[in-house]
Amino acid sequence: MTKEVSEEPVHHSGKDYVEPPPAPFLGLGELKQWGFYRAIIAEFIATLLFLYVTVATVIGHKKLNGADQCDGVGLLGIAWAFGGMIFILVYCTAGISGGHINPAVTFGLFLARKVSLIRAVMYMVAQSLGAICGVGLVKAIMKSPYNHLGGGANTVAPGYNKGTALGAEIIGTFVLVYTVFSATDPKRNARDSHIPVLAPLPIGFAVFMVHLATIPITGTGINPARSFGAAVIYNNKKAWDDHVISC
Repeated sequence: MTKEVSEEPVHHSGKDYVEPPPAPFLGLGELKQWGFYRAIIAEFIATLLFLYVTVATVIGHKKLNGADQCDGVGLLGIAWAFGGMIFILVYCTAGISGGHINPAVTFGLFLARKVSLIRAVMYMVAQSLGAICGVGLVKAIMKSPYNHLGGGANTVAPGYNKGTALGAEIIGTFVLVYTVFSATDPKRNARDSHIPVLAPLPIGFAVFMVHLATIPITGTGINPARSFGAAVIYNNKKAWDDHVISC
């Protein structure tokens, strides 16, 4: 004899996802938490590693390509270096600091009330200092080619004016920040739970695609810390003149 078990339908009320509460505007209470300082350290180290690997890739490519036009990783390899490092570093630091590694991302998240003002400011400082140290490390290791091959600094390429370069940077930065918001949207996690989405993957891929499009124009900034760190260490007049555009 079989027993039939009837299940009462479960009714869910409200939203099918949990929207995180907005971050406090100032967030002074975070100054008393160790996790806040750990996150700042994570942003510093991540941005340092990001700039070291990517700028070293750029300088190494230019050095090899100068000796043999068929040598070097090429534009595709440089784009992969930037996108790949973002994927790796966001994956490693997402649970510590959120994996921003970019003042533009931090500023966007601050406007959306995802982070407090004090956290946003400290992240931007840490990212900028990390970028300077990362490029400084490249210069210390590859001093001669670094000085002669542009230092990885962002400048407007010949044949393009500053207006065109600025437009390319605005579009590229929008693509990145839009991808960050989409990949971390709580609605996506709830409604598309059957699709395994690893947030660092689309973010890194967005960086890769934007670099393919804008390396020939500005060298691709889309990250104020990246442009600032390279400009500070290379310290070239044209790099500083074009710095605001490449941010």
